[in-house]
Amino acid sequence: MNRIAVFVDVQNIYYTCRQAFGSQFNYRALWQHLCNQGEIVFATAYATHKGDDGQRKFQDALKHIGFDVKLKPFIQRADGSAKGDWDVGITIDVMEQAPQVDTVVLLSGDGDFDLLLHKVSQDYGVDARVYGVPTLTAHSLMEAASEFCPIGPAMLL
Repeated sequence: MNRIAVFVDVQNIYYTCRQAFGSQFNYRALWQHLCNQGEIVFATAYATHKGDDGQRKFQDALKHIGFDVKLKPFIQRADGSAKGDWDVGITIDVMEQAPQVDTVVLLSGDGDFDLLLHKVSQDYGVDARVYGVPTLTAHSLMEAASEFCPIGPAMLL
């Protein structure tokens, strides 16, 4: 049985799906799709926490599907920019899980993860799949993946 670990960069997926399709990602459809490919043994969604009701409902829905939800406070800077980056947290969790699974699934378009995928593929022989919006996913990340799975209409709400 293919053992799968799933890592979701929630902010990245939210904004890229909204920008490219004007729609939201369907996490339930992803979960069902992955269950057909093996056993999900680890699934975490990494998000920022603003404390509003809509966000809490979304996080509860992710938990109901089967995701562990890790939250970081959303920080609005004086210059108007925001901070809520999970890159290091995702990287640590991928490095911890990769030796125990056959497949690492990363939902993100962030090119910062390309070195991580090269490393876990090389060191642990895992199948490293990336799900992302094709026009908004870093080319280096697509190249680093064993398989790039484009997000399209079938995976949207």
